[in-house]
Amino acid sequence: MYFSIFACLFILKKMIRLLNNYELTTYNTFGLRAYAKRFFEFTESEELSIFLQREKLPEKYLIMGGGSNLLFQSDFDGLVIFPNIPGVVEEHEDRSFTYLEAGAGVEWDELVRLSVHYGLGGLENLSLIPGKVGASPVQNIGAYGVEAKDRIHLVRAIDLATGQRLEFTNEQCRFAYRDSVFKNELKNKLVVTSVVFKLDKFPEFKLEYGALKQEVERLGEVNLVNIRQAVINIRESKLPDPQKLGNAGSFFKNPVIDAHVAQQIIDNYERVPHYQTPDEGKIKLAAGWLIEQCGWKGYRDGNVGVHADQALVLVNYGGAKGSELVQLANKIQTSVFDKFGVKLMPEVNIIGG
Repeated sequence: MYFSIFACLFILKKMIRLLNNYELTTYNTFGLRAYAKRFFEFTESEELSIFLQREKLPEKYLIMGGGSNLLFQSDFDGLVIFPNIPGVVEEHEDRSFTYLEAGAGVEWDELVRLSVHYGLGGLENLSLIPGKVGASPVQNIGAYGVEAKDRIHLVRAIDLATGQRLEFTNEQCRFAYRDSVFKNELKNKLVVTSVVFKLDKFPEFKLEYGALKQEVERLGEVNLVNIRQAVINIRESKLPDPQKLGNAGSFFKNPVIDAHVAQQIIDNYERVPHYQTPDEGKIKLAAGWLIEQCGWKGYRDGNVGVHADQALVLVNYGGAKGSELVQLANKIQTSVFDKFGVKLMPEVNIIGG
C-alpha cells in the first residue's frame, strides 16, 4: 500500500539528547527567550522507557511539542521532555477508512498535507495549524467546524511513573472543546508517543464554518485539495507567520456560555458571531469578536500587542518578556468581562511566573 512506501520519507536517524541549560527560544512560537535546566529529546518510544528506568523523574518537568501553545514567563527549572518521534505509516484499512499512525514529532500540517495528497478526508479543515501531532489529542485542536477528536482512533503513550506503554480509545480520551483527559486527570502523567487517525476513503466535506465555502467556490471544484488551500488562504490572511512575528495563534478559547446569556449579547449587538454546540443550552461565541468590540484589535504596548488583522492573536514584536504578554492578556480578559460578562480562558499554557 502507498503509505508503507512514503513512510520512508520520515525515517530519521535515532537520536537521544540529554542536555543541560538548554535554550528554548526556537522551541516556542512566541520566540520568548527561556532556558531549561535539562532537556531530553528522543526519537523512539523505547528510548523514553530506558531513560525512565535509568533516571529518577525530577519533581519539575514539562512535556513539550512544537511549542505553539506555550508562553514562558521565566526559565524552566526542571526537565523538558521532547518526544521528537517521526514517521507516518498505514496501520490498517477497511472498506471505508484508512488508519494512519503518526509519530508525536511529526509536524501537524505535514500529516494534513499527506492525507489530502492521498485522497483521505477528515483533516483538511485543520490545515496550517502549527505544532506537532503529539499535541493534537491533548489540546483537541480544531478549526472550521472540525476537531481532532472527530478523527482520532487511538492515542498511544508512555506512563511516566512506570514506563509502561498505554493505549487510549477515542472514548477514553474524554474529548471536549479544546480539552481532553490528558489536560485533566492525566496531565503530566504520560507522554503521547503516537496517534492513530481514522480517515475517510470517501470524504464528506464540512464547509459551513466562516467564509470557508465561499473561498472554496472561488478556487473551483469542491475537493480535498481546494478545501485545504482555502483554509490555508484564510489562515494566512488573518494569522501572522510565527517565523516572522512571534505568536501562538489563538490566545483565548472561544467561550461556550449559557444560551440565555448569549442571547442577551446577540440582542444588544449587531452581527454577533455565534455557533451551536453539542451541549444543549450552550452557545459558542467568537472570542476574537468580543476582544475587537473592546477596542483591542491592533493595540500595541512596547514589545507586545494584539494583531491588526485578528484580535484573537497576541504578538511578540521582538524582545518581549512572557510577563508582558500575560499582563496584556489579563487586561483583555478584564475588559471583555466588564463589557459582556463573559470570562475568556487562555488556550495557551503559561509556564513559570
